[in-house]
Order: sequence, then C-alpha cells, then structure tokens
Amino acid sequence: MSANLKYLSLGILVFQTTSLVLTMRYSRTLKEEGPRYLSSTAVVVAELLKIMACILLVYKDSKCSLRALNRILHDEILNKPMETLKLAIPSGIYTLQNNLLYVALSNLDAATYQVTYQLKILTTALFSVSMLSKKLGVYQWLSLVILMTGVAFVQWPSDSQELDSKELSAGSQFVGLMAVLTACFSSGFAGVYFEKILKETKQSVWIRNIQLGFFGSIFGLMGVYIYDGELVSKNGFFQGYNRLTWIVVILQALGGLVIAAVIKYADNILKGFATSLSIILSTLISYFWLQDFVPTSLCSSMKDWV
Repeated sequence: MSANLKYLSLGILVFQTTSLVLTMRYSRTLKEEGPRYLSSTAVVVAELLKIMACILLVYKDSKCSLRALNRILHDEILNKPMETLKLAIPSGIYTLQNNLLYVALSNLDAATYQVTYQLKILTTALFSVSMLSKKLGVYQWLSLVILMTGVAFVQWPSDSQELDSKELSAGSQFVGLMAVLTACFSSGFAGVYFEKILKETKQSVWIRNIQLGFFGSIFGLMGVYIYDGELVSKNGFFQGYNRLTWIVVILQALGGLVIAAVIKYADNILKGFATSLSIILSTLISYFWLQDFVPTSLCSSMKDWV
C-alpha cells in the first residue's frame, strides 16, 4: 500500500509541478489592464486553501464526525504546543521560498530559472546526509550530477532566449539569480527538516500540514504588510486576481499537500527526481504543443529521435 502511495504521490507531483511552472510564468508575464496580482497575497491564499483541504481530509478520516474532528485538532495541535512550534521553522522558510520563486520568475527567463533551480537536488542530498545520516553511494552521487547536467542541457537557453536575456537589466538578472539560489538552499533545508519531523512522529501528514499552513499564513501576512501594505490598502488584497491567478494559487496549494505526501511515503531525493522529470515534460510541451521552445544544437535531433 505504501509503495502504491509513493508512486502515486510522485506522479501527481510531476503533474502539479509541470502545470504550476507553466501557469505561474504565464501569469507573471501576461500583460493586462490594471494592477498585476501580488505574489505575497497569492502565497497567503494558497496556505489558507491548504489548511482547508487538510481539515476536510482529517474530517474524512474521522468518519465525517465534527465531534471527532474537534477532538483531534484540540488534542494534536492545541494540547501539543511544542510539537506545533517545531513547524514554525520550515513554515517560515517555505513562505520565503514561495515568494522568492515569484521574484525569480518575474526577473529571469524560464530556461535560466529552470536550470539554476536544479541546484536544490544537490542541496537536498547534502542536507539529507548531514541531518538524516543517509548514506549515498558513488553511483547515487553520480546519478545526481548526471541528472543535473542532463536537465541543464535540455533546458539550455536557445539563441533567441539569449537575446531576450540581454534585454533584461543586469540588476534584474542579479535579483532573479539571488532569489533562485536562496530558494535552492532554503528548499533543501526545509524539505529535509520537514521529512525528519514527519518520520520521527506519529502525527498524520494532514495534521502536520495544518500546523505548517498555520505558521505559513502568519508569516505570509507579515510579508504582505511589510512589502505590499500600501498596494493592498490602495487596490485591495485581491487586486489583479483573475481565473488564471486562481489556477496558480490552487496548484500551489495542491503542491504543498503532494510534497508532504511524497516526503512521508518516499523522500526528498526522489522528490527532486520527480521535479526534474516535470521540467523535461515542460520542455516537451513547450516544443511540441505550445511551440515556444526553439531547440539548439544540443537538442536539434530530439524531435527526429522522438
């Protein structure tokens, strides 16, 4: 049963990551009248949706009994404050990471973002070895390096993309690059820390997600107030929201649930491989379906091979 859940969660993660990257990038570059939606508010809404989804799942596991749901939430969250506080660390880091990804995709082309973000595979492996005492063999380390290299070749910018990148200001590219690099290290640490908590306690993954989302919402609202408080007071919390924005928010909330399941039933390194597979899938969709990806000499024969 656990093996089936592992591969099911990995498959859903591939779908979710592929869809999220494509829709998020499109939503951040789409030119529309009026103000653009605020990434800080989107992060908060995604956390709230994740909490609501987890409460419904706990309610279902409680045989649809409100009394049982209330008892579980009270016993597992309110009566265990120290266990709940443990989630404040990864929650704050995840909130920072989610905001950084919006910053990165607003300042970098998709190819540069995708290539650089694969550093999280190695950072996750390093944190897994240091924090969980995992032992990786030579072939496992070699496979991680080959995976990163392969994804880099698949996503290497084309000539047209290089010209587009030159049009970006140096300051904008630097901001985007620093955002991705910080997200790589924060992703590796928070993911391994969360895995350690999940596998060392008997609390359900949904309860842990409620705790995570609670702190994430608090940190997210703090970010909204500090960075976008004036814009929110002027144009409202949901300024610029449209159907595409809500799709991005729902996909991001789904990602939090799926990643927790992957960490519970698999591990963070497999999560990295699944995410990289989604990048290759995104490239194929861009090339064959959307036709907005131009192959370079590194992959000019890919279409003939397929």
